[in-house]
Amino acid sequence: MIQLLDVKDRTVAQKVLKVQKLSYQVEADLIGFQGIPPLHDTLESLMQCNETFLGYFFTDQLAGFISYVKDGKTLDIHRLAVSPAFFRKGVASALITCLLKQEQDMKKAVVSTGAKNTPAKNLYRRFGFSEVGEVEVAPGVSLTLFERFMGDDLHI
Repeated sequence: MIQLLDVKDRTVAQKVLKVQKLSYQVEADLIGFQGIPPLHDTLESLMQCNETFLGYFFTDQLAGFISYVKDGKTLDIHRLAVSPAFFRKGVASALITCLLKQEQDMKKAVVSTGAKNTPAKNLYRRFGFSEVGEVEVAPGVSLTLFERFMGDDLHI
């Protein structure tokens, strides 16, 4: 079940932060970089962010979430995190599908991930995102930038 999350609520933010830290630690290990900003979020910084969050629940447990900001007609996906206990169970795909359908009036969607994060890059490609560039964020560490025009058919 997917539902809107209110990260301004301390209890909700604690659950989101727990999943975020577990998920992004896996990415940090994969790409060899511990400086991923979501790894260093605090409860307060998360509660003050301007992102909208959708959470995926298995019974009462938060399995994963996606967050985004709308900038004009661009949907900017900021975070996609799945608890390692729920990897490879369709959580990320369900969240992306829900978000793209919910925000289909937007002109395009953008997202970035670690250039060495092959699983995430493959996931975004499956949903019709195209690589549009790379940016170095630290010595030897790059992000791959993706975009998807919302008029495109939803690929799953």
